[in-house]
Amino acid sequence: MALLGKGMLLTFTEVSARDERDYNEWYNREHIDDRINLPGFHRGRRYVAVSARPKYLAVYECDTVAILGTPNYLQTLDHQTPWSQRVMARFTHFTRMTLRVHVDRTHGVGTALATVRFVPNPHRRKALIQWLSELGLPKLVARPGVLGAAVGENDLEVAHAPLQDKSMDHPRVDESEWVVLIEGSDVAAVSAAARSLFTQTRRRSFGIEAAPTIGTWRFLFGNQR
Repeated sequence: MALLGKGMLLTFTEVSARDERDYNEWYNREHIDDRINLPGFHRGRRYVAVSARPKYLAVYECDTVAILGTPNYLQTLDHQTPWSQRVMARFTHFTRMTLRVHVDRTHGVGTALATVRFVPNPHRRKALIQWLSELGLPKLVARPGVLGAAVGENDLEVAHAPLQDKSMDHPRVDESEWVVLIEGSDVAAVSAAARSLFTQTRRRSFGIEAAPTIGTWRFLFGNQR
């Protein structure tokens, strides 16, 4: 089954240990349901880190990335519930990525996820998409224990929309980071697949100067409509 749309919202968050119980209850009982019931949203999933920082990752699938910059969506950021206001004020880490999905080779939902975050040379963008579509991701998906993979590019115009709208206070991003998400049946499988994706030769080919950041995650909760 393919992703439910061509846009994705990723949020990487963390709270102090004393606030985790309330944080997890809020996410599972209110926040994901609030988001997937917005126009254009279809599915939300959240994960806890096995080997990654920060500790929690949420992934939302929507029709297009443009939805994440519309006035209707931004208004929801301005009108949080009291529970949301309390929990979000306690975030010790918050990173938000608005992804334009370029390649989708997902086959299903797995219990394990690996993320590969990297910044390519923008002039090699088309070649990168072609390689990921025709060889890179199909080769990953063929590995035992891997159920699918997709890649998205952080759309900076959409990512900065909350800043321009003053709906959210978060750091401005100046580089277009990409993320490969690898679904699997176990952490070892997706971790090995993630490490195999970009050799030194491939990194040079696509102008990826810094080593990709690899994280592995365990599924916690999800909902869809």
